[in-house]
Amino acid sequence: PRPILDMSYSRHFLDFQGSSIPSSMKKLVVTKLSQNFREAVTLRQDSPVPLPGDGDLLVRNRFVGINASDINYSAGRYDASVKPPFDIGFEGVGDVVALGLSASADYTVGQAVAYVKAGSFAEYTVVPAKQAVPLPSVKPEFLTLMVSGATAYISLKELGDLSEGKKVLVTAAAGGTGQFAVQLAKKAKCHVIGTCSSDEKGGFLKSIGCDRTINYKTENVESVLRKDYPEGVDVVYESVGGKMFDLALNSLATKGRLIVIGFIAGYQNPTGLQPVKAELLPAKLLKKSASIRGFFLNHYLSEYKMALKHLLKMYERGDLVCEVDFGDMSPEGKFTGLESVFRAVDYMYMGKNIGKIVVELPHSVNSKL
Repeated sequence: PRPILDMSYSRHFLDFQGSSIPSSMKKLVVTKLSQNFREAVTLRQDSPVPLPGDGDLLVRNRFVGINASDINYSAGRYDASVKPPFDIGFEGVGDVVALGLSASADYTVGQAVAYVKAGSFAEYTVVPAKQAVPLPSVKPEFLTLMVSGATAYISLKELGDLSEGKKVLVTAAAGGTGQFAVQLAKKAKCHVIGTCSSDEKGGFLKSIGCDRTINYKTENVESVLRKDYPEGVDVVYESVGGKMFDLALNSLATKGRLIVIGFIAGYQNPTGLQPVKAELLPAKLLKKSASIRGFFLNHYLSEYKMALKHLLKMYERGDLVCEVDFGDMSPEGKFTGLESVFRAVDYMYMGKNIGKIVVELPHSVNSKL
């Protein structure tokens, strides 16, 4: 233990003299740009624990979320100007263990918070107080809403034009964001179709209201859509890319909308994209007066606080299922500790998860906290 700053004059601050904040911590760092996460990322054992500035919180991470885009980030696809080494991980939930003077106006030590900020794959992360979201308790379910829930909510609200009776197709429907797209479309009284890769996932989708599940391992998605939905579907929430994108495009109804929130099928490729049949795109869109819209959460941050507030209320009322997958069914068991982030990323790309993949970071808790 070490004193960080002697702020024991205020009850807001932890008495660092008696605290259990160590001087060093584990964290994951991108040391080489590669779409192969294991090649790109190194687990550092003795990084210094960062100091919170005046407006900052020091958060001891208890749960961190795995996102398909972690691989895009480690491959340097989001910002070509960022050179290794850099921190990785987009979201966390934990306890405030220290904070700056200005931050103490709104937060106290011991408070549960969630945040979206690069650098969550670490035992401790400094988070600007204005970017933190206060929570009633430290629960992994809250983490599912931060990126995945907000992506589904804002994209469907801004681009989906959902209304009663519309047919909505959600690809990778049992995944981290898919689970929310299904539920939110159902809340809008739409007819929801979800693609998935196993009967177990299909059962989960039915339990959250999906009207028609298509297991693409045992059913031909194109044939099912042509037979059961001859007029096409009104909205597609698409995160797979490649052949699934082509199929989704072909299944659009007149005036249909295809919302692209990702293309996970291409993230592990060196080029990043699987080919799509784009040369016919203008003709296909014209023929149906259809549209394709891309959605990247960072471009909609003005809507973020409102979306999160709404989702938190829904969850607390029991109107939203926030399914968490800790990897209990994975070969080596539950994802615990930063070293298991590598396994968790592999698990996601094998398409095994039901709901949001979350890694737990266990801590020995000092009684003063």
